[in-house]
This record gives sequence, structure tokens and C-alpha cells, in this order.
Amino acid sequence: MNRYCFEEDHQLFREAYRRFLEQEVLPHRESWRENNIVPKDMFKKMGDQGYLLCWAPEEYGGLGLKDFRYQQIMMEEDAVRGEVGFFHTLHSRLVGPYIEKFGSDEQKQRYLPSCISGETVLAIAMTEPDAGSDLAGMKTRAVDCGDHWLLNGAKTYISNGINADLVIVAAKTNPDKPRQIGLFLVDAAQAGFARGRNLKKLGLKAQDTGELFFTDIKLPKSAALGDPDKGMHYLMHSLAEERLIAACDSLAAARRAFDVTKLFVIERKVFGQSLAQLQNTRFKMAQLFSEINIAQCFVDHCVAEHNAGKLTSEMAAQAKLISSELQGRACDEGVQLHGGAGYMMEYEICELYANARVSRILAGSAEIMKEIIARSVFDTK
Repeated sequence: MNRYCFEEDHQLFREAYRRFLEQEVLPHRESWRENNIVPKDMFKKMGDQGYLLCWAPEEYGGLGLKDFRYQQIMMEEDAVRGEVGFFHTLHSRLVGPYIEKFGSDEQKQRYLPSCISGETVLAIAMTEPDAGSDLAGMKTRAVDCGDHWLLNGAKTYISNGINADLVIVAAKTNPDKPRQIGLFLVDAAQAGFARGRNLKKLGLKAQDTGELFFTDIKLPKSAALGDPDKGMHYLMHSLAEERLIAACDSLAAARRAFDVTKLFVIERKVFGQSLAQLQNTRFKMAQLFSEINIAQCFVDHCVAEHNAGKLTSEMAAQAKLISSELQGRACDEGVQLHGGAGYMMEYEICELYANARVSRILAGSAEIMKEIIARSVFDTK
């Protein structure tokens, strides 16, 4: 399908990033999956090439490329030649913008340059053992002690949790107001900070997902990100882009599942002919091909709306819902068409299938997406 959303500069960027992946990522991704973590120096290598926080102003060392299409290109190439468990997008587009949007000038000057260079790896800690999407149910507390904050609590399922040098931690700041949350910049070197396990997962094997513990951490008042009473507002502010990122990731994975399955069915012989010659195979692949192309048109439209500052939470929810469910179907059909080979980890479709399952959960579950969309359909609050 011809896509007219990219310009010459985007194509040059894609080619350069593709070469980077072929040289620095593709040869190593199997060992990363075996070790359940990407080496931290990969963030530095990304930073050296200008691939981290591309949107950041030049005064901090960034490229000033606010156009989301550059990140979209990286996600699309990651699905083919990279490692989707290397969560540099979370570092660059999910966590980094909190500092730029809500941080003080001192916080920006202190943290952004090292985040851009890859010397500082970022994570955000919201989920707790007994509180997932229900942020109001979190137990982590930041108590105002006059000249400092005292932080106590625990977080789990934290992406980049093992590699992170700086963590944005969500914590309640008023026990009488369950939805009053603050965001705090916590240096992993601070006394009272501890990491737990690098959690074992169904998919995304190379991605480090950790447990974090905070015990009587004394944070300076300057550690609060913006207003310590408005953390919930800050989190909601970033949800549309987070869901657009998830949509781009899912759609790129769906297309990759289609492509590897297409190659397999062309080469696989059954009953003396190519599997691709059987009507059942052709119809299933035709359906997926159509759905992927249609979804691509909508996601590209959402990217254009986001660049124009017009992406709504309802539109982002639609993109995330259709893309994540399509990813699941493409991977499932791919495994089925691979037959027994599809169940073997030596075949890429098996890895894609395992990675796909979390896409309908992260960044807001499919059920939550449907509720957001339904509210817009029925004009309810």
C-alpha cells in the first residue's frame, strides 16, 4: 500500500535507522531475549545517533523533531529489524515528555541532556501489586515533611525497571483524597530505593520488567514534578499519545506477522502444491491484508491529528483498540497457517504470538478502550 504521509526527510531517517538496527540490534537480539534484558549501553548507542527524545529542544542536546512520524518510523522498523523488547520508545515518548511538559527549568536542565544522550534511562512507576488501572487504589505515599518528602511504597510490572536510573513515581499526597496524586523524580541511587525481580513474562522477553521498592526515601522538595497535587491530571494528559504509540506498535507487529506468514505459506508444500494456492489460505490472508491496510490509513490519520494537536482521547482509543485486536488476529492466524511449526520458538511467528497478548492490556485494556469509545458514541460522561 502506498502511504503518502512521509516526506523525503522521513525516508532518509528510515534508511539511517534501518542501518543502525541491522548493525547494532539484529545481531544481538537473541542473546537479549535469553538474558531477559537489553544491555544499558544500547541506550547510549541510541543517544549517540540522536534517536532518543528526538523531540527535545536543541538547547538540551535534542534534535527538535517534534513530528511524531519520526517515532512512528522507528516503531515500524523495530518490528522488522529491531527488538520490540527494547523499550526506548517508553524512555523517549512516554516518560521523557513528563519532564519537558511539567518539569521546572532546573529539572529540565538537570535531566534532559543525559536522557537524550542515553546516560540516564527512564521509567515510570504507577502499577502496584494490588492496584493496576485503579490509580486511586494505590498505597504508595509521599508525606510532606516540611523541608522534604518522605516516600514509602512498592510498584510492580515496571517497564525498564531494572535498567532505569531515574524513575517517575506516582504517589498519593493526601490520604483523605484518594485521587490526589503527585509525581516524583526518584534517582535509583538514593538511599531507600531497591529493585526486586526482573519478572518473567509470556512475551517481550528482552524487556526488563521489574519490581521497585521505596523505603523512607527522603526526597527534596525539588523532586516533585510540577504541582504535587495534580499528578492524576498529568497522567491523563499523556494518555492519548500513549495509546497512539500502542496502536503504532500493534499495527507494525500485525504487518510483520502477515509478512512472515506470507513467506511461509508460499514456501510450504502440502498435497503437492504451495499452501498459498489453497483457497482457505488465500481468503484468510486476503482478509488480513485488507484489515491491516485499512487500519494503517486510520492510524496514519491519527498521527497527523496528533501532530496538529487535535488527537482526542476517543480517537486514540479507537486506534489502540482496532490495532491491538488486529495484531492478535494476525498472529493467531499466522500460527494456525504455520501448523506445528507455528508452535516452535525457532519460527518468528511464535515469538510474535507471545508478544501480542499483552497489547490488549497495556496502555488501557480493550474493555476500557470500548468504554471510552462508547461514551463518545452515546455522549455520556
